[in-house]
Amino acid sequence: MNFQNKKAIYLQIADFVCERILLSEWKQKEKIPSIRELAIGLEVNPNTVMRTYNFLEEKNIIEMQRGVGYFVSAKAHKNAVTLKKEEFLTEDLPNIFRSMDLLNISIDDLKQLYDRRKKHEKK
Repeated sequence: MNFQNKKAIYLQIADFVCERILLSEWKQKEKIPSIRELAIGLEVNPNTVMRTYNFLEEKNIIEMQRGVGYFVSAKAHKNAVTLKKEEFLTEDLPNIFRSMDLLNISIDDLKQLYDRRKKHEKK
């Protein structure tokens, strides 16, 4: 994982975990890497991963079972979608709209590109 974003590292790790869940790589009720394992894998401090896991627990995306470890919660997919959608609408979309205004890109232009992308995905 490459941490070059302006976003806090623990939030970038949360994005990584949510992406694994949204891609169904980590399934509901499945055990996920321990704090130590993920810290080693991502080459970050275990305290940073602990902060990530606490954040994701608060959002009901993961849950801890004492003495066993961390697991993907039953509503993880739905809660991850909600979290990522909120983040997109409040952080990413305003920047996209600003760029569209600066570059004189219309919603219609965007829709054409989106439709073309969807058409290629189906092939």
